[in-house]
Amino acid sequence: MISSYVGENAEFERQYLSGELEVELTPQGTLAERIRAGGAGVPAFYTPTAYGTLIHAGGAPIKYNSDGTIGIASEPRESRMFNDRHYIMEKAITGDFALVKAWRADKAGNITFRKTARNFNPPMAKAAKVTVVEVEEVLATGSIPPEDVHIPSIYVHRIIKGLKYEKRIEKLTLAKEKTQDSTSPGGEMRERIVRRAALEFTDGMYANLGIGMPMLASNYIKPGMRVHLQSENGVLGLGPFPCEGGQDPDLINAGKETVTVLPGASYFSSDESFAMIRGGHIDLSILGAMQVSKYGDLANWMIPGKLVKGMGGAMDLVSSERTNVVVTMEHTAKGGKHKILDACKLPLTGTRCVNMIITEKGVFNVDHEDGLTLVEIADGVTVEDVVGATGCEFRVAENLKSMGQV
Repeated sequence: MISSYVGENAEFERQYLSGELEVELTPQGTLAERIRAGGAGVPAFYTPTAYGTLIHAGGAPIKYNSDGTIGIASEPRESRMFNDRHYIMEKAITGDFALVKAWRADKAGNITFRKTARNFNPPMAKAAKVTVVEVEEVLATGSIPPEDVHIPSIYVHRIIKGLKYEKRIEKLTLAKEKTQDSTSPGGEMRERIVRRAALEFTDGMYANLGIGMPMLASNYIKPGMRVHLQSENGVLGLGPFPCEGGQDPDLINAGKETVTVLPGASYFSSDESFAMIRGGHIDLSILGAMQVSKYGDLANWMIPGKLVKGMGGAMDLVSSERTNVVVTMEHTAKGGKHKILDACKLPLTGTRCVNMIITEKGVFNVDHEDGLTLVEIADGVTVEDVVGATGCEFRVAENLKSMGQV
């Protein structure tokens, strides 16, 4: 199996860690592009995504032995430099069959999707010898305007009209009244981090927010400020969570949560989404971390032999030099273990890619050559507190400020 994200699928994770399943974990944007390239007749391509990680160096576990050792490891990727940047080579993916779920087809074989349901479907349809599309409606030829065709008929070989549909919502997420979570110590800590992260928004910017605390920062966008929120599954212009009754199973974010969109929003496929990301068109990416090094290396996708989240789109999101990468996380792990280190001990998501770290104790600016500088400190926290909770040396700004809050 080739996949980018295990997520909350406990059975998938169990089978992988026990050696019952062979899994090649691949960055989500790379996966989309490998499939798109396969359909376009391009045998391989170079990407900056995952340079300096296990994907590049090889050795990522594809299959575990029963004793927990690695039975099959990934092969190293060829690398080259273009315009003073490092890239690795990825090979295209094709298939014998593609099974695609769409909204409508006409009798000529043209296909259209609703909202965010496009995701990987268009590139998949193009990369297979035989593409089978299940649709909700089959219309007369010409009923779909040519400009609304998402997959032209040349890529479609079979159409099946389903007899009964049950569109399930995996994570029904609704707008809520303000909760009292912030009154608990953990809630106060998270809110402090989120309110500081929201200060990184500027009017008119394009931003991608990770699952959890990063996404919560959107609740604190200042009135009158327009921030265009992008989600990897194929939407630009995310709005708030829907009210009860306003949810749509075909409108979700990358975390599978039900969402709404704002006026001016757009929908697209996953390969288009990651072209925006990898191409540096996203101004700001906020995401979580397991570990960050003093030079901005990031680790947030697996603990070998114990925890497998998969990298999802994270390796792509940190691959562009034009995107400002901000990490939001608790300063230490359980038991006070350091998460900010001289060098990450876990497999890397990206090298020298983080520009800022925001924790409940303060804010660090990250220089990829000179290391960390503490520029803001939370109320009630001393520099000595930060030193004790940090696993590497750092400088303290001469004009150290109190940690900002929206």
